[in-house]
Amino acid sequence: MKSLVLAEKPSVARDIARVLNCHKNLSGAIEGGQYVVTWALGHLVTLADPEEYDKRFREWNMSFLPMVPKKWELTVIKQTSGQYRNVKAQLFRKDVSEIIIATDAGREGELVARWILDKSGCHKPIKRLWISSVTDKAIREGFSHLRDGRQYNALYHAARSRAMADWLVGLNATRALTCKYNAQLSCGRVQTPTLSMIAQREAEIRSFRPEDYYGLTCTAGSVRWTWQHEKSKSTRSFQKSFITDLEARLNGETLTVTDIHQSAKKTFSPGLYDLTELQRDANKRFGFSAKETLNIMQRLYEHHKVLTYPRTDSRYIGSDIVPTLKDRLRACNIGPYKKFIPQLLKAPLKTSKAFVDDKKVSDHHAVIPTEEYIQLDHMSSEERKIYDLVVRRFISVLYPPFEYEQTTMKAVSAGQNFTACGKVILSSGWRSVYESDGMAEDGNDEEDTLNLADQPLPSLKKNAQLPISAVSIHTGKTKPPARFTEATLLTAMENPVRYMESGDAKARKTLGETGGLGTVATRADIIEKLFHSFLIEKRGNEILITAKGRQLLELVPEDLKKPELTAKWEMQLADIARGGRKDDAFIQEIKDYTQSLIDEIRSADGTFRHENLTNAKCPRCGKRLLAVNGKNARLLVCQDRECGYRETVARLSNARCPNCHKKMELIKKGDEETFVCACGHKEKLSAFKARRAKEGAGVTKKDVQKYMKNQKDESINTTFADALSGIKL
Repeated sequence: MKSLVLAEKPSVARDIARVLNCHKNLSGAIEGGQYVVTWALGHLVTLADPEEYDKRFREWNMSFLPMVPKKWELTVIKQTSGQYRNVKAQLFRKDVSEIIIATDAGREGELVARWILDKSGCHKPIKRLWISSVTDKAIREGFSHLRDGRQYNALYHAARSRAMADWLVGLNATRALTCKYNAQLSCGRVQTPTLSMIAQREAEIRSFRPEDYYGLTCTAGSVRWTWQHEKSKSTRSFQKSFITDLEARLNGETLTVTDIHQSAKKTFSPGLYDLTELQRDANKRFGFSAKETLNIMQRLYEHHKVLTYPRTDSRYIGSDIVPTLKDRLRACNIGPYKKFIPQLLKAPLKTSKAFVDDKKVSDHHAVIPTEEYIQLDHMSSEERKIYDLVVRRFISVLYPPFEYEQTTMKAVSAGQNFTACGKVILSSGWRSVYESDGMAEDGNDEEDTLNLADQPLPSLKKNAQLPISAVSIHTGKTKPPARFTEATLLTAMENPVRYMESGDAKARKTLGETGGLGTVATRADIIEKLFHSFLIEKRGNEILITAKGRQLLELVPEDLKKPELTAKWEMQLADIARGGRKDDAFIQEIKDYTQSLIDEIRSADGTFRHENLTNAKCPRCGKRLLAVNGKNARLLVCQDRECGYRETVARLSNARCPNCHKKMELIKKGDEETFVCACGHKEKLSAFKARRAKEGAGVTKKDVQKYMKNQKDESINTTFADALSGIKL
């Protein structure tokens, strides 16, 4: 008899099959002498839609709410139904005696497998493979220590309870708001608090009142000294008269050096990447959205096979990965990385708890290169950028720290304190990995940078008297908080504690430990959903809440706007996973909560008004269209949610303006399309194509290679060259 191994992804299944000596390819499976390995494609099965419980739910009607299934039903996801049939066929093979669940070692991984087993009606004995990485060694050790699947029943109940709760609250509240206000209004446990955070930031910006501040620097003994407040140590003063008076008093004065402090300092490389950190960096440096970055990483993981599993929330690797580090370095020892890798390969690698810690590896370890040799010319420009980020971060953690000597000098004059700083680099260490990349060194905020500025310092002694040769005043205005970008919004979702109103320390701790709002795998989709629902929009790289988003927050029940709801649920789900609470009690509580939400929405006296109506009529239903800003396009959308008509008015293209080189919008009017730039440049599509053809656009790498080959074959001798060749010197 054989064991059927059920993995979560095809790539993991192939790794397991290779280790278990399974080489016979079947439809959606790989077979060996003792094992058959098959796989899901993420979730193959999910909770049924409302209309599958009751046909009347096809109609969105407030009187039918709340929708509460008496018996929960599962349905096969249409897009992956073919693989579900393949898995089911393997489950019911007569020569398969047991199932080994090898999905991700976590709550959602358990749910993926159990729902497949439940939907198919398979009741064969279950064992569990519980590993945090998919190296050959980890797989072998995991199969030698398989666990009884029943040990994870409580984990499955917690995962199922989370899914049911989101179904009950999200679908019911969305339908209630949409029916009540006759507008497409969606809400949920994660997306609504995220929208609320954006609104709070906008309110902070609107209420902000800038203030003028003043600072002062002077030059004495070839050193630039910065005035510093005695108590607060700030280099800013909001009293103009004080700074101008000080300027007058310093003219002709001397500065007395009171202290000189030298200290050797070192900084270590930033940790390895998890998904969220990489999404943040990609957004800051390249402007990639969170979804774009995840899609690029997925291609590097599945197609090119040069990166490890991307949907991870860990920035550490396990000790089982350490023996493979040199193989991974050899695999990426090409092109720009040849400058840094050979010296690492010559000696034993130095690892530390800073990035190797078995206790801090969750379902998956950090994103690092694989042992697969790379071919950079097979990657797109976007793929190379993301790969470069990962490789440089991977190399940098293996390099020594950045070391420097910091000198801080203090002085007094006219009864006020002054400071000057200087830095001497002793060893570039890990920062040398980024020098050729042009990445800016990690620095402090713009505030109070004058007194921290590094400068060459002469050799001075304590109590030295230095005549002041120049004095200057600088002014500025305080700035409001910055609007969210996708990078900073991801950070806020990961750690939303500052947006919690309650002082419940346990709830704050739980929200921090469980990864905040959403998961590393779902945050990008949540942000995309907010864009596609036209609740938020982009202006440059900044995210702004729309009028629709602001109105939704006024209409939605208070609880759904707070991160506390997620914290409360996570504490209860953790109790279920530990076996300390029954899932039935949790679901009953959620049903009661859902009923209270519907009652609150039904009895509310709010109103919703479309503030973006146009005079254009919908060609399908005749109602007036709404003008909305999508993430990369401007659209006209029918106000009737049942109609669903939408048309693109203009979209942001990759074409660059010939004047300012910014991306241009492509606007369509009738059959004619025109490029328009913010600087005022306009160009018809036909004229643009003609101009680009003249400039040589569309020439491929193959064309260039063919041309260069022809150049080598052609004779480069000339009559003059022939004449010179006969001269003997």
